[in-house]
Amino acid sequence: MKKTLISLVLIIVLLVSSGITAGAFNINNYEMHHDAGLIAYPENDTIIYSKNADQKMYPASIAKLMTAIVMVENIDNFDTEYITYSKEAMDKILGTGSAVYAGDGLKIGEKMKASEALAALLITSSGDVAYAISEHVGGSTENFVKMMNDKAKDMGLTGTNYTNPVGLHDDNLYTTARDIYYLAKYAFSIDKIKSLLSHTAYTFEATNFHDSITLPASNLMINPNSNVYYRYAVCGKTGFTSKAGRCLVSMAEYGGYTYIAVVLDAKTINGTRNEFVDTANMFRWAFNNFEYKSVLDASTPVTEAPLHLSGEYDHLPICFEGGLKTILPKEADSSTIEYKITLNSEEYYAPVNKGDVVGKAEIFYAEEQIGTLNLVAGQTIKASPLLVFLDSAKTFLTSLPMKILYVALALVIVIFVASVIILNKGKKQKRRVKYIPLSKEERDDLRK
Repeated sequence: MKKTLISLVLIIVLLVSSGITAGAFNINNYEMHHDAGLIAYPENDTIIYSKNADQKMYPASIAKLMTAIVMVENIDNFDTEYITYSKEAMDKILGTGSAVYAGDGLKIGEKMKASEALAALLITSSGDVAYAISEHVGGSTENFVKMMNDKAKDMGLTGTNYTNPVGLHDDNLYTTARDIYYLAKYAFSIDKIKSLLSHTAYTFEATNFHDSITLPASNLMINPNSNVYYRYAVCGKTGFTSKAGRCLVSMAEYGGYTYIAVVLDAKTINGTRNEFVDTANMFRWAFNNFEYKSVLDASTPVTEAPLHLSGEYDHLPICFEGGLKTILPKEADSSTIEYKITLNSEEYYAPVNKGDVVGKAEIFYAEEQIGTLNLVAGQTIKASPLLVFLDSAKTFLTSLPMKILYVALALVIVIFVASVIILNKGKKQKRRVKYIPLSKEERDDLRK
């Protein structure tokens, strides 16, 4: 089975963050049994492995994570608010094959505390409870689905669309592995949801139709008695339909590191639930091969640029903003990181404040770009008052208004000189005496 290249998405700490793609790493020590998935480091959204991460897929009951989010964000008191199961809700679930509460399903008119409904939704993945929740929170299932899609839009899940709150197959109910990662990251950050998804079983309170009952969780990965148990898995949500295949989104924690893995359309081979197997293998690979590290220093200049108007410095030192801190293969260090620098200008002028953005650097690892960092001034440099004055004077004297003034003055001078010449010429003509020649007799008289 062909594997895709790793995608590394870097979010730089401190003032600037930027997503990045990188790395030519493969999970090559075992066979993958799923059509799409990924594993990511949620602290800075670094996706260290992905397979068809943006391909349209069906989420099955993983869609209930969005149902849970909308429910949690629209119910004030989970211990005092009750949800009632209606005939309309029953009609929607009948014949779908979806899991129902307690094996025999909710009864029309059955009331369940909101906290118990959330547990049934997440732990046993009960479809009838999902419909009851949708009517209670949204007023109708149709309006609740709109709330789900509005929330997806708000979260930036551009590859996701919901048509029901259960995850029942519909060609128009779809998502991507990448969207599920961000959905799960959001859901797992809500204590009510994460804590329920960490249960291996749950004892439900009695209702007006059911006695108290203990039901197992659908996520076998967190059950120590399961043959697919993974000791570092802390929570997760399963899903299955014949079209979606076996699906799982799960979180694992070990040694100070947390990862979220997504597996979609996994195949069950010879009875082996490979959504759990593939997820555990990705977790092991990540824990064994990656670590969070600083590989580019923020304080050491990486280049410099000509600087003007300073009496002390003629070059500006330039550094990486915040340095490079992210999850990387353990063998990665500063010697394996390359970068391409682009400055905003060929030269700079004092005053300059330390941290002023002056350019950017494209960062590369394993011959692929893993991100973009801002380049900033490495120190504060004051301007020389004299140099600033002379530069201002030069700028003023060579400015466009002054050039226009120079041209205007020149035109005035030319006009003035021309006017003077013309006036002087006229005066000379006025002073000129008309010459009248003497007659012969007058000339003879003069000779006498």
